[in-house]
Amino acid sequence: MKTSLDLGCGVKPKNPFNADLVFGIDVRDDIDLNIRRADLVVEPIPYEDASFDYVTAFDFIEHVPRLIYAPQRRYPFVELMNEVYRVLRPEGQFLSFTPAYPHAPAFRDPTHVNIITEETYPVYFDDKYCWAQQYGFKGRFQIVKQEWSGPHLVSVLKKI
Repeated sequence: MKTSLDLGCGVKPKNPFNADLVFGIDVRDDIDLNIRRADLVVEPIPYEDASFDYVTAFDFIEHVPRLIYAPQRRYPFVELMNEVYRVLRPEGQFLSFTPAYPHAPAFRDPTHVNIITEETYPVYFDDKYCWAQQYGFKGRFQIVKQEWSGPHLVSVLKKI
């Protein structure tokens, strides 16, 4: 039985991998079935290690800051990527669908604080360079695919 977790899911978690069980996380107060409340900028994903075959993030990653002081320096985006890696099962996949540079929607919304580029995942979180290790990233992903869907960069990463 395949399971999926949708980050920042709103009122209904998305299920692009057609998983059998779908869960979600959101900061909303009016949450319902299979949706847990968590602020992933400052809190971990509230699930056990290796819980999911898939983790998805639709129009969410751009809202997670790269750097905050709370009160010490923290890297919430890197911490979130550690959490995604942690809750994925071996060979599990992470799908990110986010407006990205150089397209205007990446910058238009004043709550977008994390601008993703075509090099963000393949250089910082991959199995070749993994430059995010210098900021505390503990995993390594294989880049399965990366393509544009209008102004959105669609990235699929596999836990190795």
